[in-house]
Amino acid sequence: MATTTTTTSTITKRSPVMMATKRTEVPDVKTMRDAIPARCFERSMLRSFSYVVRDLVAVSLLFYSAVQLVRLDLPWTLSVPLWTVYGFVTGLFFTGLWILAHECGHDSFSANGTVNATTGWFLHSMLLVPFFSWKFSHSRHHRYANHMEKDTVFVPHRKPAEHQEKPEPTFLERIMDHTAADTPIVSIISLIIHQLFGWPAYMLLNAGAGVKSLTTKSTRKETPKYMQSHLNPTAHVFTQSEQPFVLLSNIGLVIILATLYQVSRSIGVMNTFFIYGVPYLWMNHWIVAITYLHHTHPEAAHYEADTWTYAKGALSTVDREFGFIGRHIFHGIIEYHVVHHIFPRIPFYHCEEATWAIAPMLGDNIHPVQVR
Repeated sequence: MATTTTTTSTITKRSPVMMATKRTEVPDVKTMRDAIPARCFERSMLRSFSYVVRDLVAVSLLFYSAVQLVRLDLPWTLSVPLWTVYGFVTGLFFTGLWILAHECGHDSFSANGTVNATTGWFLHSMLLVPFFSWKFSHSRHHRYANHMEKDTVFVPHRKPAEHQEKPEPTFLERIMDHTAADTPIVSIISLIIHQLFGWPAYMLLNAGAGVKSLTTKSTRKETPKYMQSHLNPTAHVFTQSEQPFVLLSNIGLVIILATLYQVSRSIGVMNTFFIYGVPYLWMNHWIVAITYLHHTHPEAAHYEADTWTYAKGALSTVDREFGFIGRHIFHGIIEYHVVHHIFPRIPFYHCEEATWAIAPMLGDNIHPVQVR
């Protein structure tokens, strides 16, 4: 049985999903892999690091400009617009670095596992993300994408049967699904909370995950919240062999928090918040928004255990067009997410070619959104 969720978006005519005009059977993974040129699976460490260097240079220049802004005694009519632009633009590049660390987590950054782990840990720690903790749960999201019980990301609520009373959504459910509210004001408030706290809620409480997404046989309802935190090495989100790496992730967070504390003693808490905290909040917003839109669409089904397969789950994600920012700062993760779900080790700079290679055989199994 397949369950669907609702949202809307747009896509441009440049996208390969526009070729989807006919319902077809879901092709097997090998058939799709054979259709993709072998070069798409080649990982270039030099090319990947060129994007890291580019984004780090951009962030460094933005940090420098912010420090100079702190030293200027500008009236609020000038300082507020400048800080607003700074926070937004820096948040974009924070998100770009987050996505490059995401490449490391999938080992699509390079063919060297040590380089991937070290680079991903450095980049994600810098952004206050527990790299290995996220990597382990994210790999299970890819393994069980759109599985109603085992997926770890934005699993929708089942509609109650006609004879059952619809349960009132909990506060946490409203954070992860802002459509659960009935009134516009509550929906707007829930959306704001969703965008501000959705990512911390997932990291700290495993919010949005399926009832059987843990590594033990116990369900999420039976497991205390502290045993589902991505910061707890002994949490049921991880296996015993993964626990030391979770601890290493926490060490990275402590290093960055200690650095931010020292910076705040030098330039002040508010200035530190404007320089680092506001871009961090923008990054949280983009990560939650991108993930939500990738996995929420009327035609993108979520499957029960008896009908789910890896291919069907991966193909029930959505490519969306986001223009210059999506393609050049967010490294195309929004535009070519379907092929990434099927073959997560394809580097992001090959995902467009790989998408075009498999689009003709997918038909309506790749979910287009309406052109306006």
